[in-house]
Amino acid sequence: MKNGLMKTAIFMLSAILFQTAMLQAEETTIPAPPEGNLRYSVMVKQFKNESNWSGRYSLGEGMTTIMTDMLHESGWFITLGDDQMREAAMQEQDFAASGRTAKGKKSAKMGRMTPAQLLVRGSITHVQEVGSKKAGFNYMGVSLGGDTGSAEMNFTIYLVSSETGQVVASTKVVGESGSKGYKIGYSGADLGGLRGAFGGEDMDNVGKAAEDAVGKAVQFLVQQLESIAWEGSVIMAKGSKIIINRGSRDGVSIGKKFQVGEIEELVDPDTGEVLDVDMTMVAKVEVTKVKEKIAYTKIIDGDDGVRKGMSVFEDK
Repeated sequence: MKNGLMKTAIFMLSAILFQTAMLQAEETTIPAPPEGNLRYSVMVKQFKNESNWSGRYSLGEGMTTIMTDMLHESGWFITLGDDQMREAAMQEQDFAASGRTAKGKKSAKMGRMTPAQLLVRGSITHVQEVGSKKAGFNYMGVSLGGDTGSAEMNFTIYLVSSETGQVVASTKVVGESGSKGYKIGYSGADLGGLRGAFGGEDMDNVGKAAEDAVGKAVQFLVQQLESIAWEGSVIMAKGSKIIINRGSRDGVSIGKKFQVGEIEELVDPDTGEVLDVDMTMVAKVEVTKVKEKIAYTKIIDGDDGVRKGMSVFEDK
């Protein structure tokens, strides 16, 4: 009798372990960017906690940290520090310029801040947390079942153009602590999810729900990039030497082709709003040499009318 019950308990435990393994196999990933992907600079604005939830950490700051980290690790963006980080950097620049620091290469340089092309803003609208409790049963030292605590988080995410201030895209996201969570497929490396999203503390159910929600939000943001025009500028045009203000940091690589031309803004005479742009292409160029923030190109099609200040777009 005892042997039969023991076999039943072991069989049920094996079934649970198998089911857990299957859930892990179905783990959702944020795909790695394709080779030659051009990146946009992005900054996460402070999340607003508009729910009535409060806990042992600031939920808005925690979400800002998770979102910044996941955008950075995804490889799809040039991720900038949030408002607090950028304010601290500007204070260091002002301090260095005050004359009260030793001068040298370690001193912060004025005017070196990278501007954000895209802004991400989130509003946490609902958090529901169910306290942990033990479930299942224990028979002859074999424990089946376990912790059933859970949490759910709802937030709305906005992607905003820093040039126009307009909302490019928005969506509502629901994160659940019971989801396996998001891993990031970056350059073929298995990064194993996020690290230290809440100051290195063990992730509780709200934290797990937050990671799940942010993972879904980042997937949504990546999907929007196809409809956002990637643009650069010619910063030097002397004979055959044409240099653009985008480099390896922006995803530019040797052999990449771009269209170069004049841009004319179509402005609403009543409101002054830019309704659209019209481009007259003068040449196509191909990248021959790349540095971190600039790229050298050569003309492969068109005339030699390329001039400093002209716009550069990806040749698709």
